[in-house]
Amino acid sequence: MIRFRSRLLFALIMLIIVVLVCLGVLLGQMFKSYYLQSFNNRIEKEAKLVVNEVITGRQPEAVSNEQIEEISRLLDIRVTITGADGRIIKDSGPFSDIDEEKQSSAISGITKDWSSSREENTLMKNGSDVVYYWQPLEGDEDSSLLILSSRVDILIAGYKQIWTVLSISLGLALVVIIMLGTRITSRYTKPIDSATQVAMELAKGNYRARTYEDRMDETSMLSTSINILARNLQDMTSAQEIQQNRLTTLIENMGSGLLLIDHRGYAVLTNKAFNEFFAIDSDRTNNKRYYDLITFPEVNKLVEEIFMTEQKIRKQLLLPLKIERRHFEVYGAPIIGMKEEWKGIVLVFHDITELKKLEQMRKDFVANVSHELRTPITSIKGFSETLLDGAMEDKETLEMFLNIILRESDRLQSLITDLLDLSKMEKQGFELNAAEADIGDILEEVKAILENKPDKKDVQLTLHRGEAAMAEVDSYRIKQVFINLIGNALTYTPKGGEVSVYISRTASSVVIEVRDNGIGIEEKEIPRIFERFYRVDKARSRDSGGTGLGLAIVKHLIEAHGGTIEVESKVKEGTAFTVTLPKKIPVDSWEKDY
Repeated sequence: MIRFRSRLLFALIMLIIVVLVCLGVLLGQMFKSYYLQSFNNRIEKEAKLVVNEVITGRQPEAVSNEQIEEISRLLDIRVTITGADGRIIKDSGPFSDIDEEKQSSAISGITKDWSSSREENTLMKNGSDVVYYWQPLEGDEDSSLLILSSRVDILIAGYKQIWTVLSISLGLALVVIIMLGTRITSRYTKPIDSATQVAMELAKGNYRARTYEDRMDETSMLSTSINILARNLQDMTSAQEIQQNRLTTLIENMGSGLLLIDHRGYAVLTNKAFNEFFAIDSDRTNNKRYYDLITFPEVNKLVEEIFMTEQKIRKQLLLPLKIERRHFEVYGAPIIGMKEEWKGIVLVFHDITELKKLEQMRKDFVANVSHELRTPITSIKGFSETLLDGAMEDKETLEMFLNIILRESDRLQSLITDLLDLSKMEKQGFELNAAEADIGDILEEVKAILENKPDKKDVQLTLHRGEAAMAEVDSYRIKQVFINLIGNALTYTPKGGEVSVYISRTASSVVIEVRDNGIGIEEKEIPRIFERFYRVDKARSRDSGGTGLGLAIVKHLIEAHGGTIEVESKVKEGTAFTVTLPKKIPVDSWEKDY
């Protein structure tokens, strides 16, 4: 693209050249006319001088050739005197470097023309070689002529001098004008070029571009205005980007799912939570109707209701997602513009599945606690009333009933102790008394405790340990974990069975596996064994004195150590619990709100 300054300078130069050429032609013609007039006047005066000084009062034949030649030499002209018949009477001689025949022919032609027209004082050019001036001699009855011939090269030299002076003068003027024009155009077009470049950068979105401000004139006002515009655009863009980033961050990181539907029913905006809830690829939301994006009739019915009523609606929906069902509290509202213009609908999906689970868990907890407490209390109350009614007179009956009451009291005490432990673990701020210890030594103590129980069955308990397995643990709590796990393995393993405990190490953790060959657990029951009060074999576990809280306590304690527990089991083949404890308890594991 030709720059503005170059085009302006080119136009200016062409205008100046045209003006100077026209001026040169005009001046050349003026000087030419002036020079010719001067030449005519000079040769006329020379002719009169020759006539007055040399020929007046004398016959042409009386003039000597020496006089004629002297005049020719002094005036640098050819002097010729002819008679009326055209015969040359006196002649200073032709110009040596010009064709003599042409000169003679020209002189003869002048004589003939003058004889017929009698025109005096006439200047005639013969081609481009010689000019002639003739004048009749005064008092000459025969009308003799005095013809003066002058070389044309005198005129040509004059013309050349005129054009040389004009060319040099006009050339110098052109150079000076071009230099001044270049400086002037550069001075006034440079700010315009800079402003143009900045405007182009602003059009591309580069709002940091600025132009120069160096003078107080119209161009400076233009530069100042463009810079103010650029700063305003930059400030507006920065503010818009900040607001956009804030809004995007808020929308993408809010825990609730967001769906924005326009007035035509197309989904125009979804956030990360919504896409995760409904397993939707964010690229699939473009140009999709809401009923193509969400295939749940409950949600589509809610959207249709908002479209028809233009009212805010809040509903709780249970939606099947993948392999689970999740509870959502859906809030929908119409979007109305400033002039009551219908813009669309916004839907917010609050996932309340955990709240529903917690609510159900509390209900189950109250029901289970009530049920578990009612059984021993009913037994204690019933046997106490029986004794008070007279059964205590029978010593054997008294002893049997007191043993039952004692057993039920122990069971009640165990249940209350487990509930208190579980409540303490779930309380915010629960801390462990952690210290580095050998897991093998802790398990040796657990083995000694369980082997010395009076009701121990004929089940072999084996501990397989190698080198010291050191880890940062709360020894009392870890002992409580494995008393529960190994105790359960001994309880649910029939006589003649075997319970094995294996200890292994990795670079960052200690792995303990408790394996038995007992009755096992059905696969569908495994996900629920860590729930409170859940029993796989309800009758047998209640007979064994279990409270149904042991594995829940185990899970909480292991997670408090930053570890994990896994279960593998097959019915009638046995069960294996695998506990993984980190060698160093993570700092945030104590601060979890269980």
